[in-house]
Amino acid sequence: MSKPVSRNPLKHLRASDLRGIAQLATQATAGVTRMAEGVHQSVWRTLGAPSGQTPQQTRGMTGLVYQSIQGVTQLVGKGLDTALTKLQPWLEAVEDVPPGTPQREAVLAALNGVLGERLVASHNPLATPMTLRYQGQTLNWQALPPMPEAKAKVLLLIHGLCMNDLQWRTQVRLESTPDKTRPPVPEPSQAQVLDHGAALAAALGYSPVYLRYNSGLHTSQNGHELSAQLEQLVAHWPLPVEEISVVAHSMGGLLIRSAHYYAQQEGLRWPGYLKSIVFLGTPHHGAPLERAGNWVDVILGSTRYSAPFAKLGQLRSAGITDLRYGHVLDADWLGHDRFRRQPDRRQLVPLPEGVACFAVAATTAAKRSALSDRLLGDGLVPLNSALGQHDEPRRCLQFAKASQWIAYRTSHMALLSSPAVTQQMLQWLTSSSTGQYRA
Repeated sequence: MSKPVSRNPLKHLRASDLRGIAQLATQATAGVTRMAEGVHQSVWRTLGAPSGQTPQQTRGMTGLVYQSIQGVTQLVGKGLDTALTKLQPWLEAVEDVPPGTPQREAVLAALNGVLGERLVASHNPLATPMTLRYQGQTLNWQALPPMPEAKAKVLLLIHGLCMNDLQWRTQVRLESTPDKTRPPVPEPSQAQVLDHGAALAAALGYSPVYLRYNSGLHTSQNGHELSAQLEQLVAHWPLPVEEISVVAHSMGGLLIRSAHYYAQQEGLRWPGYLKSIVFLGTPHHGAPLERAGNWVDVILGSTRYSAPFAKLGQLRSAGITDLRYGHVLDADWLGHDRFRRQPDRRQLVPLPEGVACFAVAATTAAKRSALSDRLLGDGLVPLNSALGQHDEPRRCLQFAKASQWIAYRTSHMALLSSPAVTQQMLQWLTSSSTGQYRA
């Protein structure tokens, strides 16, 4: 009998996590202090105080108090980081925490999705580096482990915002009556676990490779890195690569489009092996929740009293703000204030030419309607955005009708645990690999 998973969250911590948490606590204390000082200053000015002070700075005894808090916070933070750095080798030697428990990785993925760029900028050990993973292990191209089961066809799976590669494996309730109109799919195990990658690999002879990345960075930053990683995969894979197919969930679809664009610009080899891409609930034209968040920035910044609190909303990562319109290129965000309210100025990036592209969209509604498509969608991504459709014809992505499929009564996250989605992808990828697909 397997040992039950501990419910004590501390059991999932590793020694390096303590340093990262201490750094975040220091930054949070400093941030709250600056916010309090900003509110204090706003109130003070309404009482007729001089306005020549720099923003977020007060004078006299009050100013000294705030400066003292900031100074002590930084001093304590540096002291903790130094002490934990010295203790880390000893703690790692005595800890019995299994590395990379699903609970720990889920928390890290969410943290990186929300604060990813800040973690990288502060060299926080909680920042997640981009890695390609095969059979649960990171692929190290300098010391590649034996891979006797590797195949010449590679299936790359790319997760979405605030997620990680382990979350492709999900618990499902099997349908009692199979759909006989679709090709057979290997059933999940008796534990009722569904993994799109494992199912497609078993049916079509792929080697499933999973991407893990910091989803809080700009999509284009991750796009550059993914492109370089795929070039390494083609160069060092144990067998000559015959083809690469991609299944990308949510933000992952923007990421593969970005990577392909930059690979083409740089004349890399791997796009020549790219055969198919399946987009699952990808916000090709953005997500309304981030646009709503941008309005909150504007509203909070409109008065001197609420302006300090706008900093709370502006903690969200570059990856999240890229989802406002679906940014995939550096040019979409370089030189712009990402929290400023502005129209959609993205450069046009069509679907990769010569690649079979498929779009799965979901809606929580039971049937299509103009209102539910635009407002409901799958709860996060509107139906038209997932299908690449846009009010401006020049921005529409040209998915063939036969390459679009809608999952009804399905939420954004449920796309990962739907046997029907697996079946539809199997049908598409089968036709693509046998040359039956037509755009």
